[in-house]
Amino acid sequence: MASGDHARKRKRPRAWIIAAVGALVLAVAAGGLVLAGHLRDAPASATGTAPPEPLSVVAVSPSGANVAAGTPITIQFSTDLAPDSPLPTLSPAIAGTWAVLSPSLIQYQAAGPLVPGTTETVTSQFTVAQGSTLRLQQLLAELGYLPLTFTPTAPVTSPTQEGNDQPGTFSWRWADQPTSLLSLWSPGTDNVVTHGAVMDFESQHGLKTDGIAGPAVWTDLLADVQAGHGDPLSWDYVVVSQSRPETATVYQNGAVVYHTLVNTGVPGAPTENGTWPVFARYTVTTMSGTNPDGSHYVDPGIPWVSYFHGGDALHGFVRPGYGYPQSDGCVEMPPGNAQVVYPLTPLGTLVTVEA
Repeated sequence: MASGDHARKRKRPRAWIIAAVGALVLAVAAGGLVLAGHLRDAPASATGTAPPEPLSVVAVSPSGANVAAGTPITIQFSTDLAPDSPLPTLSPAIAGTWAVLSPSLIQYQAAGPLVPGTTETVTSQFTVAQGSTLRLQQLLAELGYLPLTFTPTAPVTSPTQEGNDQPGTFSWRWADQPTSLLSLWSPGTDNVVTHGAVMDFESQHGLKTDGIAGPAVWTDLLADVQAGHGDPLSWDYVVVSQSRPETATVYQNGAVVYHTLVNTGVPGAPTENGTWPVFARYTVTTMSGTNPDGSHYVDPGIPWVSYFHGGDALHGFVRPGYGYPQSDGCVEMPPGNAQVVYPLTPLGTLVTVEA
């Protein structure tokens, strides 16, 4: 049977992006210029080139008390600003313009004096560079969301460097893993192993399980690393073989824990070979779709359902026999067997279908 109308296929993202917005706030209060905010580091790129220096404020002028009303405001940054970097704004507004004295030094050239006795706020908005896939993988491995460990060459010297790529090595957590899994992994490149790990992380942190490492994912990921909060669940993996008799083998923390006969798709509605993460789960649901002959079906009460690729799912279904193609693309198994498999397929679990 099929489940084509129940779940629609989702396109996978091809980039892992962190786009956080912060603010640098400088205040002229009672004649003094005070730093009231902070800047966040930019994670390194995945290109193999040296990461950019973190942007911070080196010096501000004026400083001290009793600032003269005609004093210009100058900000010295630790590194060059991008040509299209947005410049600060003043509140309350003062007529004038920012002048770029050098790539890392700006000065506000006011058309009039600072108003005596006022508190003048200077705000600069910036966007942090995208996080690298490599650093994402390193952090996920460190927390146990990947079937690999990451051992850094040296410990991070400062929390501000947690978002930057670290030198080190990845290693498989368990020996003698199936070739179907080993072939999926490549450090520093986007792959389905990383995608599934992000979905697992999102699910456990109450985030949208879309597999996209956006600001919310990076925020929780970096917080967990700082706090030492690793993945409390086992790492699960399912391999579906379409060789006769057709079977599904479930791995938990690198070891086979369950094996069952299954039914995959008939020639008119074959089950596609490949690997995908589980993206939706139901203890019981109604499946509907179109059979290869064009007729439609609606099947209520389908138990222990884990969708992994479009409308294809692991689930229970009563058949006279198992081990050969009978479905409309799903991976069917006896309902009792599906009940055993279901707890081992949380969101993000990888399912490999092979010939």
